[in-house]
Amino acid sequence: MSNSETLAAVGAPAASPAGITPDWWKSAVVYQVYPRSFQDSDGDGIGDLRGALSRLDHLERLGVDVVWLSPIYRSPHADNGYDISDYQAIDPVFGTLDDFDELLSAMHARGMKLVMDLVVNHTSDEHPWFVESRSSVDNPKRDWYWWRPARPGMTPGEPGAEPTNWESFFSGSTWELDAASGEYYLHLFDVKQPDLNWENPEVRGAVYEMMRWWLDRGVDGFRMDVINLVSKHLGLPDGVVQGGRHYGDGFPFFAGGPRLHEFLQEMHREVFDGRDGLITVGETPGVTMDEAVLFTDPARREVDMVFQFEHVGLDHGETKFRPRPLAPGELAASLTRWQDALAQTGWNSLYLENHDQPRSVSRFGDDGEHWRASATALATMLHLQRGTPYIYQGEELGMTNAPFAAIEDYRDVESVKAYAEEVASGAAVADAVSGLGRMSRDHARTPVQWDDTQHAGFTSGTPWIAVNPNHAWLNAAEQVGDPDSVFEYYRRLIALRHERPVVAQGSFRRIVAGHPAIFAFERVHGAERLLVLANLSGATHEPEFEADVAARWAGAEPLLANRAAADAQARAVGAPLGPWEARVYIIPLS
Repeated sequence: MSNSETLAAVGAPAASPAGITPDWWKSAVVYQVYPRSFQDSDGDGIGDLRGALSRLDHLERLGVDVVWLSPIYRSPHADNGYDISDYQAIDPVFGTLDDFDELLSAMHARGMKLVMDLVVNHTSDEHPWFVESRSSVDNPKRDWYWWRPARPGMTPGEPGAEPTNWESFFSGSTWELDAASGEYYLHLFDVKQPDLNWENPEVRGAVYEMMRWWLDRGVDGFRMDVINLVSKHLGLPDGVVQGGRHYGDGFPFFAGGPRLHEFLQEMHREVFDGRDGLITVGETPGVTMDEAVLFTDPARREVDMVFQFEHVGLDHGETKFRPRPLAPGELAASLTRWQDALAQTGWNSLYLENHDQPRSVSRFGDDGEHWRASATALATMLHLQRGTPYIYQGEELGMTNAPFAAIEDYRDVESVKAYAEEVASGAAVADAVSGLGRMSRDHARTPVQWDDTQHAGFTSGTPWIAVNPNHAWLNAAEQVGDPDSVFEYYRRLIALRHERPVVAQGSFRRIVAGHPAIFAFERVHGAERLLVLANLSGATHEPEFEADVAARWAGAEPLLANRAAADAQARAVGAPLGPWEARVYIIPLS
């Protein structure tokens, strides 16, 4: 019996084309493609659309239903495409609109849907809208962005003259002086990413028109980047300065503003009404559970689900780049809170990785001795919760953080600026690099490891960022078809979601299992019940259940395991769980 063998028949893993029922996305699995690092087709070292087209067989074999494509729009790439200069053009580095149409058609032919990344909190400063806006104070598009004069009594450009004391997500002030007009513009992110003023109805109208253009072209929905930042509090008050920092925390005033839900409901009416089979996902940093219910309540007609950030912020210390170790059970407790919060109304997005997060097996698992076991244990506990799972490219292979040793290895604007800030504040270079080595976004952006050739099969040229050297053994060619591989285990998890209604539709109930490292929960749908046990630690622990739980699962059938089961006794519900061992049991319909 192989380590990842299914212990009860679940059928051959295969793609399950999403239908057009209103909640089809509940049984779907989404795969994020970060095009720059997915597959290069022309040897320039940067992934592109034709490269993605050449790898669709991989996604079809995996069995995913939806592909979320990170930004491919025209951009100067100050933030790797999240700074858009033309919403209705493909950046030449990625290809052409014809390439896009071919990719979309090929996905649809395989039964997969395509979701675009919608970045409308801000544009590039090279977008024609902003070029016009900054051209003069009386330009008709001046009010399309947030412009403010210097503080009263202060000279523009003087330290502290910025309209507010807010700190940018990428360090420094959120305000940039335009010397020609003597006014400042707001940029919550990079200086080349000015924020759109959603208070102006012309801005919203232009955004909705653009969205309809893409839907008319055939795309199947949007992942909405930082969508809860589009409504700001009009007073723009200063934020509280904490911990000796130079700038204040403006988040309470630029996130979740007073018109946010109004804007999202208007967007739904103007863009999505009358169109079937779409999926909408809102990225909402800092969102609370109560707010998430509002966003995802179907009756409110805003978005289908949100990305929340609680669990991927647990290990942040004084800063993101000074992480702290998690206590046993801390990750499971956070995920459980969100399961409970949206149990009756709304819907969860289930993820551990994306283009903004380091690799989960390095962060939450063990990328050394227990690499495969921890990668599959994390996948088991995530995919079998209530919600729609998201797989980030390479996660299905168990890709790890890269061993970058110097700041020159990094490309990400956030990482480079954070390093400079750390060193300027007196941190040792080694310590600043160590923080990046654990938490940089670049770890998710190293090229997908397709094979063991020089650049992992990603490009025939020089990759824009270095390939992780462990591609010599950690790659798709080694894993596809190997029943013991991380990839084939992911296929089995996806097949379970497609074939077992309890996975997509069932309720969620956390179970006390003795040791806090054991994440145990039940899923129930009608008479069908599923039990998931995942030991999220490197030590062996024996589950200890309350009497009623033990009795309820006494006759359960083993369904899936990520480690070999030596004999029938070892497969019993109460058997000890080895390091990073996950087991799944079922009581099927009678």
